[in-house]
Amino acid sequence: MNNFLLPLRILFSADKEFILSLRNLLGFIPNNISLYNLAFSHKSSAEEHVTGIKLSNERLEYLGDAILGAVVADFLFKKFPFKEEGFLTEMRSRIVNREHLNKVAMKIGVDHFMANSSSVKTRSVYGNAFEALIGAIYIDKGYHITQRFIIRRIIQHHVDMDELESLDVNFKSKLINWAQRERKAVTFELIEEIDNGGKRLLKVCVKVDGEEQGQGEDFSKKRAEQIAAEKACIRQGII
Repeated sequence: MNNFLLPLRILFSADKEFILSLRNLLGFIPNNISLYNLAFSHKSSAEEHVTGIKLSNERLEYLGDAILGAVVADFLFKKFPFKEEGFLTEMRSRIVNREHLNKVAMKIGVDHFMANSSSVKTRSVYGNAFEALIGAIYIDKGYHITQRFIIRRIIQHHVDMDELESLDVNFKSKLINWAQRERKAVTFELIEEIDNGGKRLLKVCVKVDGEEQGQGEDFSKKRAEQIAAEKACIRQGII
């Protein structure tokens, strides 16, 4: 877009460079710039409101997480019309898990938008900021533009569906190895067996030091344990 075609409010805005950078990332000109500033504000560097509350991106992250999950679920449902629920759940998890979102965030340059990004001690803040960005787009532009951004700008360009489909991640091993390093006890328990048309659907929970961290359901006990372990890994910040 030629600068002569930019709205006057942007041409003479103190945030002109930030807005133009956002336009290149998003594919559209944002309306509410304060939302996007907030999306890139980690709590460690966030300003404090007069109420004493730090104005960080955590609330936007919460919203963006839900929107991202819904868009990815809808995308996978249509892309794989003959796949079972377990496959769709696994693929969605692989796309939206913390480790993958961190990689996507770095690819699109989220770190360049964050204040004091060089002092950030963990890359997970970039994945969090990416989710907050989704939340900001949703509030600013609505669901359909957010959906288009996620599919056209993120999934089609930065998510290798074939590679994710072929991944064989052993979350149970990841969880157990982490627990050994942290000197914690991990146990898997079969908590329910459900008759499902003559097949046994198994429900398993995983506990860390006696506290439940996740549940998994599948017709295979091994698969159910993997699903539960993945949820525990996400909850503990392992992935």
